[in-house]
Amino acid sequence: MSDRSPNPPRLERWDRSMEAPLAVASVVYLAGYAVRILAHHQLSEGWLDLILAVTLASWALFVVDYAVRLWLSGLGPLRFLRTHLLDTVVVILPLLRPVRMVNIYNQIQRRHDEPRLGLYARVMVYSGLTVALLGFAGALTVYRYEADAPGASILTFGDAVWWTCATLATVGYGDVVPVTPMGRLVAVGVMACGLALLGAVTGSFSSWLIQAFRREDEKDEGPENGGRPPGNSPGAS
Repeated sequence: MSDRSPNPPRLERWDRSMEAPLAVASVVYLAGYAVRILAHHQLSEGWLDLILAVTLASWALFVVDYAVRLWLSGLGPLRFLRTHLLDTVVVILPLLRPVRMVNIYNQIQRRHDEPRLGLYARVMVYSGLTVALLGFAGALTVYRYEADAPGASILTFGDAVWWTCATLATVGYGDVVPVTPMGRLVAVGVMACGLALLGAVTGSFSSWLIQAFRREDEKDEGPENGGRPPGNSPGAS
């Protein structure tokens, strides 16, 4: 049996009320992070400090949300951490907020015996969005550490985006590779996320196809549709 108990009503209301603000905070966080890296040499120190303050403020919103959720859940810190692992990851890296939708998908799965197409499509859409966000964030981080490194082959942001796409797709051409320790650490994370998220999309699509074919078979074989009753299929003895 799962350790995770149903959310209290107050926590569910808080989650609903914070969906939009946290989504905006994710965009602000990503935008601030991107501007500080891509326009670092074009902006003055004052602008860079302002962008850093806005970025930290958006991240602080995730910290406040996490603290409120911990308080409303009525769980101890360790149990909350164990049962809300994705929420903890989002606090550390707000760019991963779309991953939280996996929790919603799992909750709906437990309430419906036969998940609809919309549920599988939602998983595929959010997985694709997560891949895009991770790819963009990974490209930014690799570019930040690789652009000025001795012997680096990733010299422009375009190089970083190309490397990220090849890595997420598990192609790995090898024409550009990270050479710094931080760049290689990011590479390991991008590889792992690429495998996991692409697998989630493929698995969800395959599950939907199998379920769709099963429903069609049951519909064709139903007596009310003029289908053959069980045991009268061709070749049956």
